Amino acid sequence: MRAEIVSVGTELLLGMITDTNAQYLTQQLADIGVDVYWISQVGDNLPRVVEVLDRAFSRSDAVIVTGGLGPTEDDLTREAIAELMGETMVVDAELERQLRENFARRGRPMPERGVKQATLIPSAKALSNPIGTAPGWLVERNGHAIAAMPGVPAEMRLMWTEQVRPVLRERAGASVLVTSTLRILGIGESGVEERLGSLVRGTNPTVATYAKPDGVQVRISAKGADEAAARELLSPLVREVRNLFGENVFGGGDESPGALVGAQLRRIGWRLASAESGTGGVLVAEIAGDPALAPYFRGGLVMGEAGDPFGLDGASAPEMALAARAKTASEAGIAILVRGEEPVASSAVSVNDVSDTVTTSWSRGRADLSRRAAIEALAMLLRVLKRAG
Repeated sequence: MRAEIVSVGTELLLGMITDTNAQYLTQQLADIGVDVYWISQVGDNLPRVVEVLDRAFSRSDAVIVTGGLGPTEDDLTREAIAELMGETMVVDAELERQLRENFARRGRPMPERGVKQATLIPSAKALSNPIGTAPGWLVERNGHAIAAMPGVPAEMRLMWTEQVRPVLRERAGASVLVTSTLRILGIGESGVEERLGSLVRGTNPTVATYAKPDGVQVRISAKGADEAAARELLSPLVREVRNLFGENVFGGGDESPGALVGAQLRRIGWRLASAESGTGGVLVAEIAGDPALAPYFRGGLVMGEAGDPFGLDGASAPEMALAARAKTASEAGIAILVRGEEPVASSAVSVNDVSDTVTTSWSRGRADLSRRAAIEALAMLLRVLKRAG
């Protein structure tokens, strides 16, 4: 089943608000096995809204519309759907009664222009809005459906969950999408895709790569009649991808770097220290701010450009990691060193008599480079800790 999301509102095109509704709906539709092929935004202009809806209705099985259901003249979603269906809007007496009672409960008079929120066309079913004033519409014709919901996120989500999602799930048939995400560090996105080879051309399960500041994400998704069937398809491919990348796999899903490293420190009973220069304290913030890792953290040395109070002037990243261990009596040390007008970062790990280092360049500025270097350091530490103890 193919779906398209249409977000209506000139404020979206002006950048005045962010379209969080579309993001939410794409996740929800994927969860019930509905494929989203297109997302459109259109301003409050009747011919353009009709044009967008006409295109969406012709190429998609389901069109999900948010916004444009209010009482003002520029709320035109109902009018656009009516024109698309070739039908005339009329005031529904029961909807009008409910609307007036809603305003009365709030102790407010209802503006007469608000009556447009009580209109329907013959092919539309009203979707109740218990926390707002604007009902939604559900229109079904020739195997296609349009669901129009308010743009207010809380109202939209309630209407979606209780009234629209069940309808679309039934129309889509029994289908569930299950996804697993692996984070790859130490290999660029093109290198990751090259190693995946023909796996990226599969249709079910599917494999896709995404470059992120904290590594390359490999997303593996499978669709099945139920969750068990989907996972049966998914699990062998997840194992295959893990085997392809070995130690370059740095967690998956919602696993934080700190949780993975903290689990290994807990396993062998070690403590951690850090040192950094040119970062503004990114590494300390990453470690101390993660509740899974913070209990094993002895302390961090943060050196600024004005001088070095720790006697490490000119030290390399491995030397800084070793010094952090020595000054805090820790078994493990990590360090990052960022230098240069076009900055380059060095990340290092020191554990027992083992040290490791990596150099990272990143074109997104010093702050993003420092964050990436901190993740690289934790990834190196995780690899070392897995072999220790």
